[in-house]
Amino acid sequence: MNYEVVVVGGGIGGLTTAALLAARGVKVCLFERQSRPGGCVANFEHLGYAFEPTAGLYAGWEAGGIHAQIFSQLPAKPPEVQLLTPAYSVRLPDRSEIAVTNDRGRFEDELSLAFPECSSAAVSFYRQLEANEKSPAKKMGEALTSTLLSGCSMRFRRFVDVQLQTFLQSDSAQCPINLAARVLNTSRRGLWAIRGGAQALADALAESLIKSGGSLRLNSPVLRLAYGSDGTPTGVDLLSGERVTATRAVVSNLTVWDTYGKLIGLSRTPKSISAPLKQMQSWGAFLIFISMEAAAASSSSAKRILALTDWQLNEDYAPAHAQLTFAAPITGGARAPEGRLAVTVSTFTPAEDWFAFHQDETAHEEQDQAMLESVWSRLHTAIPELGDRVEVIETATPRTFYEDTRRKLGMIGRPSAPNGFSGAEFKTGATVFPNVFLVGDTVGPGFGVAGVSRSALGLADLLTLNR
Repeated sequence: MNYEVVVVGGGIGGLTTAALLAARGVKVCLFERQSRPGGCVANFEHLGYAFEPTAGLYAGWEAGGIHAQIFSQLPAKPPEVQLLTPAYSVRLPDRSEIAVTNDRGRFEDELSLAFPECSSAAVSFYRQLEANEKSPAKKMGEALTSTLLSGCSMRFRRFVDVQLQTFLQSDSAQCPINLAARVLNTSRRGLWAIRGGAQALADALAESLIKSGGSLRLNSPVLRLAYGSDGTPTGVDLLSGERVTATRAVVSNLTVWDTYGKLIGLSRTPKSISAPLKQMQSWGAFLIFISMEAAAASSSSAKRILALTDWQLNEDYAPAHAQLTFAAPITGGARAPEGRLAVTVSTFTPAEDWFAFHQDETAHEEQDQAMLESVWSRLHTAIPELGDRVEVIETATPRTFYEDTRRKLGMIGRPSAPNGFSGAEFKTGATVFPNVFLVGDTVGPGFGVAGVSRSALGLADLLTLNR
């Protein structure tokens, strides 16, 4: 079978690219190895629950935002969203709680109350971020966020760290000011919950792809690129043995590691790419899927809580031991038995730690149980009002993500890069081949689902520019 464009992977990036191309009249086919679209944001369904495997915080749903731009071109309706007010709360180990809200006066008052030891410096930090976003100075944008925190207490710095780590997998000692400004200012302007989670977005994009005449082939793992006699990619080979031709382009919604390591092939990857890719890393996630009494939701100050559970004073920030995220659904936003809510608690974990060789699954199960007990204890310390009104349904580790998505080591989100390799090479989705492109959460300049969607729109524009 011949198509103009073949898309490999049905995450949000692949789905958005394919849906836009199909709506513009491009003959496109998307291959997804799982039985449903969504990739690493697909809901986890178990025992009558549908759990959202993310923090449930989504940007870009404002009027005229990236999602409105995309769905204005599609024949399907976008999912229902709800503005979160506040977007989320940050809880500190001393039980201080700061609501991150788009009400600037209220937010600055909360900063002053929570951080009396550096109230002026804390307020000034956020005002400098606003100024940087409106008129970014190149020198400031390349500087690290920590340079703006010299007059702030360690308490306030950790308040910033837990947010940057959640959204960018980077703390203030690693994150450039321009990225910090983008994510922290966006968070204050407003974040949304999606009814049904990002799975609902994936389903809407899949519906659009099909309505526009595109092809969506589920349960269809792609093995590798197919090459012509001159070494040029001509399409893809499926695990089933089928070869599919792409006359114009192949789009990979795999991670940057898997695109080169599996799809393109290590033998065809130049050292200028393979060497830094070996140094690039991303975090893994440990998730606890929880059943909570619906009545218990009213006792919590927010449905989304970023909890700092250890100050780690005078130490480098280690998120695996210092933070967790609590995400309860909006009313009716996730399937659960009557009177219950499907809640996701997540924390970071070094992905490689979960892939040591073992003779059987016993060691992994013991590691999973030990992690569960540690996070469960930290959760109740951080959010004591939960009491006995929550129970564990299931857990997920980096190995779970790997088994479901085949992402390298089950790693998630934005990778860290070594010096001299910022990822700028992939901002347009380019690869070593002029007809093979990347899209997804490990490439591009954005963050979160909105960043993935923005890069997908840019790639769709590029592929239809001179059509």
